[in-house]
Amino acid sequence: MMAGSKRSAMAEGVDAGASARLFRRACGVLRRLCRGLLGLYPFALVIAAWFAMTEWGGARPMFLPSPMAVVRQFLALLSSQDVVQPVLLSLYRAFLGLLLAVAAGIALGVGMARIRWVRHVLDPLVAVAFPAPKIAFMPIFILWFGIDSLSKVLLVAFTCIFPMIIAAYEGAISVPPVMLWSAQAMGTTPRRVLWRIVLPAAVPAIFSGIRVTVPVALITAYTAEMVAGGGGLGAVLMYAQRFFETPTVFVCIVLMLLSGVVLDRLLVALRGRFIPWQDEHDG
Repeated sequence: MMAGSKRSAMAEGVDAGASARLFRRACGVLRRLCRGLLGLYPFALVIAAWFAMTEWGGARPMFLPSPMAVVRQFLALLSSQDVVQPVLLSLYRAFLGLLLAVAAGIALGVGMARIRWVRHVLDPLVAVAFPAPKIAFMPIFILWFGIDSLSKVLLVAFTCIFPMIIAAYEGAISVPPVMLWSAQAMGTTPRRVLWRIVLPAAVPAIFSGIRVTVPVALITAYTAEMVAGGGGLGAVLMYAQRFFETPTVFVCIVLMLLSGVVLDRLLVALRGRFIPWQDEHDG
């Protein structure tokens, strides 16, 4: 009799624990859903205001097409493949330039933090070049590398490398000196100190630097295409504006905005996956 009562109590305890876990999981899903819906309200407000201006505000379609006209134009461009190739070309230029900037920026930033003469050489250069408007160098890049993708990729890399250098440097110098002294006291080689202590400690700052430079890379690529042509979404936008194809202009603007938002959300998700302690701290 007592054994049966114990088994019944244990079963009830297991059921209660499972119910509690299920409840916590459901609450977590509900919180994420509410957070996602709250993040959408600015877009809903913009679309509502846009719709009101075109339907009741007397806006001329040449200057402000309706949301439905933009959607129809997007579907037409999508079916004719007139927008897919430019989007892919722009993203290719932005990603390749960003990849070069991230690789070189991490190497130079960590080098500045670890090697004194590298810091003395690069610090004045970074101080001068970081605040400079990089798009002003576009004519020089076109003159040297032509109007095709190479000039735009290198301009993106040139624009993004300085924020990455600063982010990697700040992350590398944030390592507590006690950790470095302890590793050196135990006979750890400088290479192992770099790979096992310095770089892991710099990862949060590097992720933050990448998150800052992703929109910079997109802005630079789109602006370079608008100024110099050579294909891409920016060139399509300028061509449509020149011939008063306003719905196409708005399609390009929306695609540019969406590319930045989607990539930023992807980086936030990756940060939560690989460095969850920073995600919890920010949340």
